[in-house]
Amino acid sequence: MNDIVYFDNQSTTKPDPRVVESMLPYLSEKYGNPQSMHSVGAEARDAIDEARANVAALINASSAREIIFTSSGSESNNLAIKGVAEAYEKDGRHIVVSSVEHFSVLNAARRLERRGYEVTQIGVDEYGTIIFEELEQSIRPDTILVSIQHANTEVGTIQPLKKIVEIVRRKNPKTVIHTDAVGTAGNIPVDVKELGIDLLSLAASQFYGPKGAAALFVKKGIRIIPQTDGGIQEEGRRAGTENVAAIVGMGTAAAIAGIEIPSVSARITILRNHLIDLLPKKIKYVKLNGHPTERLPGNVNFSIEFIEGEGMLLMLDAKKICASSGSACTSKALKLSHVLNAMKVDPAAAQGSLLFTLSKYNTMEEVEYALTELPPIVERLRSMSPTYAHFLKTGKRMAAGPGTDYEHHHDTGEE
Repeated sequence: MNDIVYFDNQSTTKPDPRVVESMLPYLSEKYGNPQSMHSVGAEARDAIDEARANVAALINASSAREIIFTSSGSESNNLAIKGVAEAYEKDGRHIVVSSVEHFSVLNAARRLERRGYEVTQIGVDEYGTIIFEELEQSIRPDTILVSIQHANTEVGTIQPLKKIVEIVRRKNPKTVIHTDAVGTAGNIPVDVKELGIDLLSLAASQFYGPKGAAALFVKKGIRIIPQTDGGIQEEGRRAGTENVAAIVGMGTAAAIAGIEIPSVSARITILRNHLIDLLPKKIKYVKLNGHPTERLPGNVNFSIEFIEGEGMLLMLDAKKICASSGSACTSKALKLSHVLNAMKVDPAAAQGSLLFTLSKYNTMEEVEYALTELPPIVERLRSMSPTYAHFLKTGKRMAAGPGTDYEHHHDTGEE
């Protein structure tokens, strides 16, 4: 077993050694600027072109020119939401998002609201799946954009995106559809043609590539206004000197994922199911969050009652187990998860949420180690918990106390 058991892969994955190897030349001797009109620049430009083709192939885009490289999933989401809103504002100013989107989508939509756009947030059911009736009722003649994530990285629920697209197209064929696929691209099969979407965000750090490299798929014919002004990079759609090494790494990661997704996903799912099956047998008063089957291969999210997530994380870390209590962008905020709140998870239970996210580098030995170490940690924390003492004495659960306000959390951390 590794010295560190890393179960925080929704935050970032360990780069594949093949990815690192492909990047190294572009951090040393192949240092040219892709926009330069000489052979050293051309070498960098050719490397970017190859990476763009690999990313396009991963999601089955029709052309590599439909790929815009960005610095993060958050930037891709901001470019999609704001860029489409500005490009189509003459057709309408109504936008639809879900209540469980990443903050880079929700905060971008809030920014547009302050500029006079109207934003409708649609709800989810107890599993985090979109409520189709709300979606259908929300689409109007002036709805220019719908943004629904492909899967939620916090609770793992995979949305039935094809059905969502069908509903939107039926109500308003002109509406542009974006999906945040940061949690799915490179981890499960993603086909933009099959899904029928217009824009898709993805990030290399979620499929064993480097941080600082991401992309936005923009279907040919979809208009988008650049959000970073400057040079002519990315065909004028995103200015700034390209991070060649990171882009090369993303291309390599995309090429590897295109081959290995079936085998890697199958192996991780076995580990995930083992955790999901055994954890409730070892710890009382726990509840799985997210859809029981339609979920990301490596996602395990439980609410563990009568304790708070921060205590668990600190004590797990002392045992060299890295985990999380929610999205990477909220884990330091000590706020209740807006995702769990939208799913109507009891606020007291939500405070004890624990998220294990697995990668291709995790082993069954590591899973068994976590199953051994976590129960005594929970027992110790519950022994100090007044809410647990109250429950043992009365058989009744206490309501969540102060500090559960999530409404004003406007985190803008990178995805």
